[in-house]
Amino acid sequence: MSSAGPWRTVQPRESLRIRLYRLGFNFFPAFRATGARVIYISEDRRKLRIKLPLNFRTRNIHGTLFGGAMYAATDPLYAILVKVALGPGYIIWDKAGAIRYKKPGRSTLYAECSLSDAQVASMRKRLDSEPSIDLNYEIELVDESGAVHAVVQKTIYAARKEVYKLRQEAANTGTPLESRRQV
Repeated sequence: MSSAGPWRTVQPRESLRIRLYRLGFNFFPAFRATGARVIYISEDRRKLRIKLPLNFRTRNIHGTLFGGAMYAATDPLYAILVKVALGPGYIIWDKAGAIRYKKPGRSTLYAECSLSDAQVASMRKRLDSEPSIDLNYEIELVDESGAVHAVVQKTIYAARKEVYKLRQEAANTGTPLESRRQV
């Protein structure tokens, strides 16, 4: 991220579809409870930015941003971006996450997540030859000057739906997956 911060750049007027998508995201109860707000979604829905203000809902006893709010605000972002990018033929799960705190959040923090066309093509190619894949991402929570306050690491699980269903069926019946037809 640049020192001026991407949240300061003027964004093109958003379409009604993207505005409704952004509002739906912001009003979804689980995300709304984090205190964060999505402030930008690209038209192709492969890039988004969030804002996590320091206020009475996100402040801890020390007067800084609560670490749980920092993590919760970034928790669903890449899972949603990957799900939207790959489409309905895939199962996406948030597999693991960790956060490293660099310094206390004493002001509003911002984060940006994005997927390039090359990343999406690579995911699809890997999923054509592998039953499932793990995708690793890092999200930096920065202040207006660009100083990093926390780094969140996310691992996202992705699989083709038919492979996932075969695995679930095998797990439920106790039948080894190897004895079933591979897709």
